[in-house]
Amino acid sequence: MAVIHYTDMLGPEAALERMCDPAAKVSAHYLIAEDGTVTRMVAEDKRAWHAGASYWRGTRDVNSASIGIELDHPGHTNGYRDFSEAQFEALVPLLARIVRTHDIPRANVVGHSDVAPARKLDPGELFPWERLAEYGLCLPTPKIELGDPFDNDGAFYLALERFGYDITDGHKAVEAFQRRWRPRRIDGEIDGEVRAILFQLLLDRDRGAHR
Repeated sequence: MAVIHYTDMLGPEAALERMCDPAAKVSAHYLIAEDGTVTRMVAEDKRAWHAGASYWRGTRDVNSASIGIELDHPGHTNGYRDFSEAQFEALVPLLARIVRTHDIPRANVVGHSDVAPARKLDPGELFPWERLAEYGLCLPTPKIELGDPFDNDGAFYLALERFGYDITDGHKAVEAFQRRWRPRRIDGEIDGEVRAILFQLLLDRDRGAHR
């Protein structure tokens, strides 16, 4: 897996200092500054402590199975805004090499909020997932073919868990799903559009379209 984060801090120096402080008990494999500078902090064959308590597609120890990339960004705490172009241009080749080297399927390139929906918002609704998908580095938002197939919310939650999310906190899980797949409206409510998107994602996966 590859997990994309934002630092939720002001400037790369503060983020580097914190992630290199043993007392903080947090680290990541890479930090990409807003000017595009890439810093490697942990070798890719070593464990970094970036995901915390997390879950994705049956994996409950995401840190043991993932590479973490932190993006220097103020986050929702310090004035959420678009990610810089230089940062995105540095992310693409780095992630492309990581995905190729470790044979990571597109469905396992995720945000921190996907693997920790009850705790995290990053990289958030302004992260350019669709642009990343154009490079084949993550899943694109699916084209809806069949609409809403779920009879009730319980069926939706079971399908959401089947897709990969931790549904312990259902509302937060739906928010995380919306943040990734329908960022223009994040309310934690299960509506017809959200159900249709999830169903299409599952259909595409069953067809083998998620590699």
